Amino acid sequence: MATSNFAFLHTEWPALQAEALRAEQAALADPRTACFYARRSLELAVTWLFQAEGGRGGSLRMPYQPDLSAYLFEPTFKALVGPALHAKMDVVRKLGNHAAHSTKAMGTQDGVAAVRELFHVMYWLARTYSRNVAARPDAAVQFRVEWLRQDVVAPNAPDAPTPPAVSSKAEALAQEQLAILAQELAARDKALAAERQKTDAQDIEIAALRAAVAAAKPLNVAVADTHDYNEAQTRDLFIDVLLKEAGWALADARDREFEVSGMPNGQAKGYVDYVLWGDDGKPVAVVEAKRTQRDAHAGQQQAKLYADCLEAQFGQRPLIYYTNGYEHWLWDDLRYPPRAVQGFYKKDELQLQIQRRNSLRPLANVTINPAIVERHYQLRAIRRVGETFEKDRQRKALLVMATGAGKTRTVIALVDVLMRANVVKRVLFLADRVALVNQAVNAFKVHLPDASAVNL
Repeated sequence: MATSNFAFLHTEWPALQAEALRAEQAALADPRTACFYARRSLELAVTWLFQAEGGRGGSLRMPYQPDLSAYLFEPTFKALVGPALHAKMDVVRKLGNHAAHSTKAMGTQDGVAAVRELFHVMYWLARTYSRNVAARPDAAVQFRVEWLRQDVVAPNAPDAPTPPAVSSKAEALAQEQLAILAQELAARDKALAAERQKTDAQDIEIAALRAAVAAAKPLNVAVADTHDYNEAQTRDLFIDVLLKEAGWALADARDREFEVSGMPNGQAKGYVDYVLWGDDGKPVAVVEAKRTQRDAHAGQQQAKLYADCLEAQFGQRPLIYYTNGYEHWLWDDLRYPPRAVQGFYKKDELQLQIQRRNSLRPLANVTINPAIVERHYQLRAIRRVGETFEKDRQRKALLVMATGAGKTRTVIALVDVLMRANVVKRVLFLADRVALVNQAVNAFKVHLPDASAVNL
């Protein structure tokens, strides 16, 4: 067999190795299939972790449902693996989901990235949980991209379906086939898990596994982990994946490391990690990426300086993102303080934020409809919310009103003001009982008949 990056799994995790080799085999020839099998390998590894570290006295708590996303974002699991390794796992998950559910083309860089991040995850698993000291990988084991050859033969796992053949002319068909394959594998795994739960032998086997892990783990972690997990590369990859999910192709040379001039403190030039451009060729956002180990806020001032330079050059101030790869913050410093976000806006969403800077009407100048509210405290409440948004530059406001004070009417009048000022386009009104929702819908239809209220 040709050399593999996952050879260290053979002794104790042969089933994981089989799936990882499928990903490795396809990395260059068929990136979509590689990403699919990388995700599947990750799912099997994480499931094993919950078996080994779960149960009574274990460090992992079972999530609300047994799927990869729920496993990864269970708080005890995130605490176990740490933010840097968790980011790698989430990248593999996202690339695998894209492979199975998106018709957009996937390039060789996607397949290589998925296998590389999977390698780091599997290395951590093996060095932390190996029950055989001789089989534990050492720091000299590094990912070798030259081993991603098309002649690497992956052994067939028992009863594993054969991955579909893919050509560049049949990308959509390949995605459809992988989606079907994913359903077949999920159904098979579910059936196997249900069958195992019926046997006492399985309980004995899991108990033995947990005992072995409990004994081996302290010995493994006592040895310093000097492996280079290449966190900076993972951070950049994760940001790329999130940006591409939002529709940013990052195909233009000026999208990355864009040179700006006029930096303070004697720095004549600077290089912006990412610049997102609008249809008019002007910047709509900058993204500043800091090291994974550092607080994302460390990039806030740097990103602001880049925004200053871009505004001076193009006459338009972009929105500001700063991130360390797993914490992301969005800052429209002309309107609101920074806030934590899960990803990036699409182009039309960013352009709308820029456009609203000129289309907004001052809330203080918008007349409150007296046909909706007329009590003095209702008028004061609406004006105070407006001051919170404009003067205090906050994104949240809380009104506490007694029963019978006209809360629904106050909100309807506030919504009317916000819509006429072009501050909001759609509003979600929540209530804790169905009867109250129905009552509010009827009130909106009476007082704002042009707002097209929809009862969800």
